[in-house]
Order: sequence, then structure tokens, then C-alpha cells
Amino acid sequence: MTQSMPAATPHSTSDPHPERQHLLVDADDTLWENNIYFERAFDEFIEFLDHSRLTAAEVRAVLDEIELANNKIHGYGSLNFGRNLKQCYERLAEREIRSGDLNTVMAFAERILDHPVELIDGVEETLRHLALRHDLILFTKGHPEEQKLKVDRSGLAVYFGHTEIVKEKDAAAYTRLVERRGLSRERTWMVGNSPKSDINPALEAGLNAVFVPHQRTWHLERMELVAGGGKLLHLTRFSDMRRHF
Repeated sequence: MTQSMPAATPHSTSDPHPERQHLLVDADDTLWENNIYFERAFDEFIEFLDHSRLTAAEVRAVLDEIELANNKIHGYGSLNFGRNLKQCYERLAEREIRSGDLNTVMAFAERILDHPVELIDGVEETLRHLALRHDLILFTKGHPEEQKLKVDRSGLAVYFGHTEIVKEKDAAAYTRLVERRGLSRERTWMVGNSPKSDINPALEAGLNAVFVPHQRTWHLERMELVAGGGKLLHLTRFSDMRRHF
């Protein structure tokens, strides 16, 4: 589903006529909780696997290897996570593998979709503030239908003029979005919690970025922030956007 010049400095709310900006906003772990549910599913998997020798961290390393390979082919989302857990179980199980066991493993991931969308504190009020002043685009990656379901459940779609769901958020994806939507790079900001998918590729594409870290960001999305063509603003929480935009 699709829908290097110095960058402008974000405006303070004290400015009575701020210049309109294009704000690309991430979804998972920026607007609502997400990774905590995957962590809980992994904890259930560890308990069920009950490996006699491997620690949880060692099992996680095996799962990481599987995920890094499969994400390039199948993308992200709870169902793909379930497929990865299944492959991990098939590789590490110390007992006879039965179909019921594999169904149990898949269910750990499938239950992730049953959780109601839990908005992060201050998100809706902040989006309401921003939507009156700037052009908002929801830009997220993952399984299209799963992401669309979360957007619908969140009730936040009304604040966005456009929603785009892509398989991967890299510099090329940002460039395509900017060119397709006719956005000005110096007035476009990517807002998100992931250095790997939100901040570094946006800066590489010559955009500006707002880093809003989340304590439980998926560890495969963590990396050092790398300077790029645009400005980088580092905030403590999403609601701080109101002081800058």
C-alpha cells in the first residue's frame, strides 16, 4: 500500500505565523505501544521451548538471525513474527515436534493482534495541535493489512492527510515519498523512535528528523544516529512536538 540544502529550524509556539512544515510520522512505538507485545510473546515462547542449555539471550540471537533473513523477504508484522518463532522452534526444540506445538508457537504471535491499540501519552492532543498547523503524513512499515487495522483502531487517521505503508523504510523509500508527494526537503521532518528506520535514512535522504526515543524500541531497530543532510531534533516525548512545531 503506497499511498543537500540546510534545513529550516523548527518553530516555537511563540511564533504567531509559523511556516507550514511537512511532518512524516512513524506509527509503532511512536504513536502507540507495539514492541512490548512482541516481547511478551517471546517470553511465552522461551517458557514453552524450555531449553535445557540455551539462555533466553542465546535463543534471542538465533531468532534474530532468522528474522534478519526473513524480514528481507516477508517484511514485518505479527504473522511474520509467528513464522520466525516457528522456524526458531523447529531449529531448537529438544523434543519431538508435533503440529500442536507449532500451533501453540504461532498463537503466541497471533495474540499480538488481539491487544487494543494503546496510545502513548499525549499523542492524540499533540496530533490535534500539529494538524492545524502543518501537513501530516503517517509513514510506517509492516504488513499492510495489519498496519491499516491498527491505524483504524487507533482513531488517529483523521489527523493525517495521507497514510503510506511500505515494506522497508530506507533512504530510497523516503526519496520516493518526497518526490511522489512533491514535498520540500528543507521543510520535511520525519518523526519517530527508530534510528534504523526513521532517523538515519531520512537524514540520508536529505530530510530533517525528530528523534523521540522509546525505552522498549525493538533492539534490531537500534543503532547510532548518523548525521545527514538535514537537521536533527532530539525530544524526550512526543508531546514535546507542540513546543517546536
